[in-house]
Order: sequence, then structure tokens, then C-alpha cells
Amino acid sequence: QVQLVESGGGVVQAGGSLRLSCAASGRTFSRNTMGWFRQAPGKEREFVATINMSGGTTYYIDSVKGRFTISRDNAKNTVYLQMNSLKPEDTAIYYCAAASTDYRLTTSTGYDYWGQGTQVTVSS
Repeated sequence: QVQLVESGGGVVQAGGSLRLSCAASGRTFSRNTMGWFRQAPGKEREFVATINMSGGTTYYIDSVKGRFTISRDNAKNTVYLQMNSLKPEDTAIYYCAAASTDYRLTTSTGYDYWGQGTQVTVSS
């Protein structure tokens, strides 16, 4: 069992930055691929980024490439999402997720555990 708690959301002006954190409980964190998703009002949950167990491999949705960086610290059981050059269209609830396998990692069905989400609002 893995429990996830996100933090770091808030309100920021367009062009600003935020860093989201996701603290995980459980002994298996270092063996989980981790991901970030987001859900804007009236829209479906959307994949944002994923990072493998060691942190050596990452993958991003095209709309955030070059602006967002996913990273992890296995000693601290924490995964991060550094978000720079934020745009109003980045406004959403951001969710952290943990996967037990390496299948369908760009879809929500590929993940077994989810946090409660943290709100990110980007004003224009």
C-alpha cells in the first residue's frame, strides 16, 4: 500500500513558477514509477509527466515539455514537479500517482495509487 500527499499548489501569475511535492508512505516507493496528472474544470484527467524508479527516465506531455521538470528523491520518498513559465491553461488540480507496473504509464489506468490533489491556478 502506498499513500500519497501532494503539496505546493497555489495561485501564481502567468510566467511564474511553482514546485509541487508528493510525499509517499510505504516501503515500496523506490520500486514505483511515479506520475503527475492534472484535471481542469469540465475536462478529463490528463497525463502530465512520469519518472521511472531510478529517476533516470522521464516523459512529458508535449504541452509542458521545456517548462515542467519531474524529479524524485528516493531517500525522502518524494517526487517533485517543477513548473516554470506557467500559463493560464495550466490551471487544474494536480494529482500525484504511483504505478506498480510499467504499462500504460501515460493513462490513469496505469497507476494504482493516487493522492488527493493540489490546486494550481494561473492568472493572466
